[in-house]
This record gives sequence, structure tokens and C-alpha cells, in this order.
Amino acid sequence: MSSLNIATRALTNNLAALQVVGHNIANANTVGYSRQNVELQVTGYQRMGNGYFGKGMELSTVERSHNEFLTREARNTGAVAASDALRLARLEQLEAAFPTGTAGLGAAMNDMLNAWSDVSSSPGNLTARVVTIARAEEFASRLRNTAGTLDALAASTQQQVGGAVNTINSMARELAQINQRLTEAGSQTHAPNDLLDQRDQLLRDMGKQVQISTVEASNGSVSVFVAGSQPLVLGQTANQLAVTRDPNDSQRVGLSFVQGGVATPLDSTTLGGGELSGLMKFLNNDLVDVQNLLGRMALATATTVNAQHALGVDLQGNPGQNFFVPLAAARGTAASANLGTGAVSASVSDPAALIASDYEVRFEAGGVSVIRLSDGNATTVPALPTEIDGLTFNLDVAGAVPGDSFKVRPFEAAARNLQLAIGSPERLAAASPVLVTPGTGNSTGLSVEGLYATSASANLTDPVTITFQADGTFTATGLGPGNPAPDNPGPPASYNFKPGEPMVFNGWSLTLRGSPTAGDSFSVGAAPPGSTTQNSGNASAMLALRDRATFEGVPLADGYVSLFSDVGTRVQGAQFAAEFSGQVATTAETARANVSGVNLDEEAARLLQYQQAYQAAAKFLQVAQSTFDSLLQTIGR
Repeated sequence: MSSLNIATRALTNNLAALQVVGHNIANANTVGYSRQNVELQVTGYQRMGNGYFGKGMELSTVERSHNEFLTREARNTGAVAASDALRLARLEQLEAAFPTGTAGLGAAMNDMLNAWSDVSSSPGNLTARVVTIARAEEFASRLRNTAGTLDALAASTQQQVGGAVNTINSMARELAQINQRLTEAGSQTHAPNDLLDQRDQLLRDMGKQVQISTVEASNGSVSVFVAGSQPLVLGQTANQLAVTRDPNDSQRVGLSFVQGGVATPLDSTTLGGGELSGLMKFLNNDLVDVQNLLGRMALATATTVNAQHALGVDLQGNPGQNFFVPLAAARGTAASANLGTGAVSASVSDPAALIASDYEVRFEAGGVSVIRLSDGNATTVPALPTEIDGLTFNLDVAGAVPGDSFKVRPFEAAARNLQLAIGSPERLAAASPVLVTPGTGNSTGLSVEGLYATSASANLTDPVTITFQADGTFTATGLGPGNPAPDNPGPPASYNFKPGEPMVFNGWSLTLRGSPTAGDSFSVGAAPPGSTTQNSGNASAMLALRDRATFEGVPLADGYVSLFSDVGTRVQGAQFAAEFSGQVATTAETARANVSGVNLDEEAARLLQYQQAYQAAAKFLQVAQSTFDSLLQTIGR
């Protein structure tokens, strides 16, 4: 009987081992499946007169090949890789909105500025004026189209954030159900391997959406935490994430953690990895920064061009009007926790000093702090108004109390709302309100390169006479207040002369080239009526804007270069991060798969091993049965 029992158990257990091998082979390509192995052990022994005899073998359990450390590493590195890959994909879409060459914003801006060259050469030519207006409209149109593309990208990204949150919440509910099934199976001796594989695969999929940390219970159920310590899943209970609007900026989305019906704001920077993290980084950092750069380009260009155009005179002899429709002051958004009734805004005071950033204005007991959000730089002043970074921050409505804060986005709507104000070519203010007249006895060694107004000085058209002396210096008579002090106190007081370097007095800029002779003189005064068709001083000034340092030292004509280089730098950085994190994740997943994956060659060898053992057990059973039958026949006789 012992032989029959040994043979039966051997036959049954080797058949079970063959079944496990077949299960492995069937799931060799199943995602998330972990190779299973049978654990065989000696059944025991019995004491007989001639010694101890074994009772054969039995199958202890079926275990899966699993390494918790490698699984966790693969999940975490995969989360970082998913975040970097999705951010890169979005940045590449963003980069496509900023083409180079003739289709780019840079070409449109330079076409607009260069068009003033023909007007400068022929101020009375209406065709040249029409072309200038058309070039300006094309520039404004491209800015609006680019801003629209960025808005569409923001909207689609926000929708994707909502989709990612819904996916995470669905996975959390599914994991809670698996935890319940694992809890129900926890009292059993053997582990539900396939259910544990399902759990681990769900955790890997969840980790691709948002980086998670887990705590496993003794029954196999896990609790999942996101953003450091928020319990997304606690045993059989699933909480959820929610998409919210930033209370201080309706254009931006935020996240909150909802537990028991109570929503808690979630700092997206604590997400770590996962596609949701990549989306939030792009949406609230990359896209906002690029929108500010684009808006600064629009606002600085419009303000600079308008200021210079207003200093000129049109064909009817009228003072120049706005070239672009003036952009409204940026009104601050009050924080939801404000207790006062104040209101603030920001307007441009110096377009060359603008920094592409959002700002926060905080009212405190000791004054007002203006914080540049791009780098956290704070400036504290006693009260508003105050000028910071080329912006004037104004208190529009009194009533703010200490603790109140406002978010100001000076550049957010600038590109989207830029419109041309000039429609008629006669309204182009190409003429200068001042003209220069060389002295009748001047030598031929000195020539006028350009004269145009630079500011709306009260003394702009006052008569001024410049006279050169024997040592090459010059005197200037008729100057009003606020002009540069003489280089040489005199007497007579004089200024040093450098050919090609502008002489700026009374709100105008005169440039002379050549070598002066003692006694050479130039008279600057109001342009006579009727001279506008021959006068192109302000057109030359508009053309000179190309080289004016505007964007943190970068000339106005090269403003698009700094914008495009910022986008390109972000894309290159994201490419490096995505490639590196992708390689790390691949290595980690390979290490996990080497432990848990099915190797068909190994399974074939094990299949042959257990097949032979099964056949041998069957033969042994046949022999034992034959022997037992012979024994019964002998006893029966």
C-alpha cells in the first residue's frame, strides 16, 4: 500500500508541475505575468522493522518569481520616464508654434521695421506707406495666431490632465476591489499568484500616471500614497484626485486630494513622476513661461513703436498717434482669502526693462511687497504706485488690508490682443517735428546722418545752435533744462564730439559724420509747415528701433531669437531628461523581467523534466499495482 501511495502522489504532483509549466508557457507573452514554480517536498517517513522508509513527495505550494525591490524600482523609474516623455512630447508641440525662416515671428518683426526704410527714402510715397502698414498687420496677426496656438495647447493639456486624473481614480477603485479579494483570500495557506500579478500590474499602470509609494499588508493588500503622504488607497477604501481651478488665476488648473468629501489643495510639484506630473510641469511652468516671453515681445514692441511714432508728424501735419492699439493695464486677480476691497494693476513704464514673469503683490503691515514669481525676487515699498522691472504697479482702488494679495500677469493677454491702430497711409508719422539746417559757411567735411525726436520734451522745438571749435569740440546754445552737463566747463562750456555718435539734447537726437572745421555750425529747430512730404526724420527713427536694446540687452529686431532660443533650450533639456530616464527605466524593467519573466527555453527543459518524472511515476505505479495484484492472488489461493 505504501508503494501505491508513493506512486499515486508522485503521479499527481508531477502532473500538477506539468500544469504549472503549461500555465507559464501559455502566459509567456502576458503583460504583468510572473513565472510560477512548484515547491516540492518530502512527504515524511515511517519507521519499520528494517529502518525508516520514506513516504514519497508532495507539492508544498506554487510560488511566483517575484522580487519586491526590483518591482518597486521598475515602477518608480517608469514613473519618472513617463513624466519626462510626456513633457517632451508637449514641448515639441510647443516648439512647432515657433517656426524659423520667413514663416517665423522674427521675419515678421524685421519686415515690419525694415519697411520704414522705403518710407525714409521717400516719405511722400503712399505705396511705401501702405506696405509698412501691411507688414505691421502681418506681424500683429502672427502674434495673435501664435498666442491662439498656445491657448489651444493649454486647453488640450488641461483636458489631458482631467483624463489622467479620471484614469488614476478608476485604477484606485479597481485596486480597492483587488485588495478586498486579497483580504478574503488571506486566511488561506497558499498565495493567489495570479491575483497578486494583477495587483502588481495595476500598480505599475498607476505608477505611469502618477508616482506612488506603497505599504503592503500581510494579506497581500496594499495601501497607495501619492504626493508624498496622501492616501489614495487605504485597504479596501479608495479616495480620489480632482482637477480644480487656481483661485488666484482662472487660466491655470490645479489639483486637490479628496478624502471623505473634503478637498485639500495638492502641490503639483510633489507628484514626483508619472504622466500627470509631466502635464502639470508643462502646463504651469513651461507654457506659462513661454506665454510670458511672447507677451513681453508683443507688449515691449507695441509700447516702443507707439512711443516713437507719437513723436513724429503725419502727412497732414498732425502729431503722430498710436501705431498699435494700446494694450490695457494688467489688472491683478485678488486672492480668494482677501478681506479688503482693494484693486491693483500694472502698466508699462519702461519697455526695455521688462522681465517675462508673473508678479504677486502682497499688502503687509509695514508696506507692500512685489514678488517676481519667476525667481522669487521680492521688493518691498512703503506704498503703491511703484516702478519695478519696467512696470508701474498702481493701486486702482483703496481698501486693501494687511494679508491681502493679488496676482498680476502683465504679459498673459498682450500677444492675444495686439491690434493695429493705423489704417490710413497718410497717418503714418514719418516726419520729424524738428529739422537741422547747416550753416552757410560750413566746410564739406561734416554731414548730417539723421535727426529725430527721442522724447516729448517741452523744449523739443526750441532753437538750438551747435558750433564747432578749433579743438573739435562744440558748443550748444539755446538748450533747455535737463540736458547733459558739458564735458568741458569752459569758458566757453563745450561738449566732446565723436563722429557717428548721437548728440541728444532737448528731446532730439542729431548724428553727424565726418571731421568738423572750426566755425562749422548747425541749427536745430521746429520743422516748418508743409515740410512733411520731404521730411523723413521720424521714419529714420522708427528704422533705428531695430538696434535699440529692448529684451534684457537684446535688440528689438532680435527679440524673437531670445524667445526661440528659450523654447529650444527647454526642448533640448527635455530630450536629454527623457532619454536618460528612459534608459534607467528600461534597465530596471529588464532586471525585473529577468527575475519574473517566462523563459521558454527553461520551461521546455522543465517540461521534459516533469514529463519524465510523470512517466517514471506511472511506471512505478504499474509495477506496484502488479505486485499488489500478485500478492492478493497468492493470498487468495
